[in-house]
Amino acid sequence: MTHLLSGLVAATYTAFNADGSLNLDPIEKHAELLARNGVSGVFVCGSTGEGVSMTTDERQRHFQRWCEVSKGWLKLIAHVGHNSIGDAQALAAHAAKAGAHAIATVAPSVLRPATLADLVDWCAAVASKAPETPYYYYHIPVLTQVRFNMVAFSEMARDRIPTFAGIKFTDENLMEFANCVAADGGKNNMLFGRDEVLLSGLVAGAHGAIGSSFNYSAPIYNRVIAAFEKGDMPTAMREMTRARDSVQILLDFGGGPAGKAMLKMCGIDCGPSRLPQRTTPPEKYAALQKRLEEFGWDDIRCK
Repeated sequence: MTHLLSGLVAATYTAFNADGSLNLDPIEKHAELLARNGVSGVFVCGSTGEGVSMTTDERQRHFQRWCEVSKGWLKLIAHVGHNSIGDAQALAAHAAKAGAHAIATVAPSVLRPATLADLVDWCAAVASKAPETPYYYYHIPVLTQVRFNMVAFSEMARDRIPTFAGIKFTDENLMEFANCVAADGGKNNMLFGRDEVLLSGLVAGAHGAIGSSFNYSAPIYNRVIAAFEKGDMPTAMREMTRARDSVQILLDFGGGPAGKAMLKMCGIDCGPSRLPQRTTPPEKYAALQKRLEEFGWDDIRCK
């Protein structure tokens, strides 16, 4: 079965100026870097992209620019999730008009849905504002604290959301993930969202993956996929171990903001992080760069 999304989809970072304002200038160069390194798509304004820290207007302008520069190179998924259903609907309508290949939402996470039906009804109301655009649910319970069984979600969503395409599954429950892959005759486009255990996701049947480290380390993940598809598990495991070790360095230096620093080392400067996240200070940036050089990061980073 052919699905809309496959391969590596980068969860992109959002660039800000020194004064904290939105900076659209790096997007074209960023898209070129990703396309050059074998990335098939972008997931814009998700958790990596600090979407929840942006205004609706900023997100719309960000979607617009990514749609302009990615045509012919990358498939674009616009994350339109919001705690306000009205803002989520406005973002969905705008993304569809701008030319996004798909939209996605996390669950509202302050006033959370009490039942699975409540969640599906909310998703359906948002997806209805982009009636011709494929819709993906972004399952990331570690952030939203919304945890329903995703097989049950997909079954209900397929009845209630005509454009339902699949799930961005960012969780460690591989049994649930594999069950989603098999559900409904394999119609769900299942995208794995844990970069550091991508190989496990592939074994469980992932059609593709969405992750932040694909911004700056796509080559090694493509080698994992290539080896897996050839049935060369020793090579796939060896490459996956190296990828996982690079993710550990990222975590040791602060996670998300350190990822922006690593992307800067690939030539794309996305500026500071927006509060409440803290920008990597110069001395920590230098220490991260030294650690990556000692690791031998040069052969796996995007160029």
